[in-house]
Amino acid sequence: MRYCVILLIMTMTSACASSGASSSSPAPNAESDRLQTVDHYVRVRSTVPSMNGQMAQIYVRERTTGRMLSRGAAGVVLFVHGAGTPAEVAFDVPFGDYSWMSYLADAGFDVFSMDTTGYGRSTRPTVMNDPCNLARNQQTALVPVLIPAPCPPTYTTGGATTIASDWNDIGAVVDYVRALRHVDRVSMVAWSLGGPRAGGYAAQHPDQVQRLVLLAPGYNRAAPDSSPAPRPDGVVFNTQSRQEFIANWDRQVGCPDQYDAGVSDAVWSQMLQSDPVGATWGSGVRRAPQTTTWGWNAAAVGKSQTPTLMVAGVHDKQVQPARVRELYADLGSREKIFADLGCSSHNAMWEKNHTILFQASKEWLTQGTVNGMKDGQLRLGYDVD
Repeated sequence: MRYCVILLIMTMTSACASSGASSSSPAPNAESDRLQTVDHYVRVRSTVPSMNGQMAQIYVRERTTGRMLSRGAAGVVLFVHGAGTPAEVAFDVPFGDYSWMSYLADAGFDVFSMDTTGYGRSTRPTVMNDPCNLARNQQTALVPVLIPAPCPPTYTTGGATTIASDWNDIGAVVDYVRALRHVDRVSMVAWSLGGPRAGGYAAQHPDQVQRLVLLAPGYNRAAPDSSPAPRPDGVVFNTQSRQEFIANWDRQVGCPDQYDAGVSDAVWSQMLQSDPVGATWGSGVRRAPQTTTWGWNAAAVGKSQTPTLMVAGVHDKQVQPARVRELYADLGSREKIFADLGCSSHNAMWEKNHTILFQASKEWLTQGTVNGMKDGQLRLGYDVD
């Protein structure tokens, strides 16, 4: 019975059929000021352990206007997501003024976001189609609707992706965007595990990254320099239900009206749309690969000279603000800001102080300052607590 389920899921998973890079949306009208969305798909030779050497496609979303492209943008920005939420869901929320991508596009930037392998509309390793590769407690929630009983994993060599395979995906997209827009460098905005993804890439390719904005970056100053040995008992991927999504957010609420329920509804709806397979599992879940990380440690960031804005939500219980302060202390760049954001959790871009966060990112990306400062620590958003 399990193999029938897996076969059905595999037929629902989109395949990578084209060669090179492609755009599935029409190019923006050259005379239009209206903000438009263009979908791109970038082909990459995968370094994901379970599909090493195979071709994968990376989904890239662009927000821009035709007039901006014809007259020149203020710069190119690439958004990189965290551990669970695809980039187009995290940064382009279709609710009110909560789209960070739209905010920067309206400010004159040509804005892109990308999903690394295993997320959203990008290729997902087939090992993520088998619920037996979930942790036992997550399997239980799918019994008996999807599987008759908890089952042993069918893939036993570690997580579905690695930080190195993420860097490989990012490199393909950066090369594509640089060639597409004829620029030498791009700036990056990243969230959570996007910190090691974007920050690690920038540390290795400083000539390609102009500035960084890191929200709640998952920094570990003691991370190993190289890949740890695979663990046969490692979890391949994970799921999150709507109930778990809300409970995780609510435990980080520390001030009145910190977030609007309408925003969480919009985010969750987009989350399920980004994973049509996961949407059929039980009452609907989002799937994400377990990613083995290394390399972005004190030694690596100490050598980094990329100007970096780091933001920590005061109520964040997923990446403690103290870890972000450690990143600020260790970073070698002389142009660096640590911003302590009041009335905010790990999900700061979806909360009441999101406009303060967006404004800070715009000033950093355009002028290299926040409130006129190029280096230092400051508090933002505390007057609305």
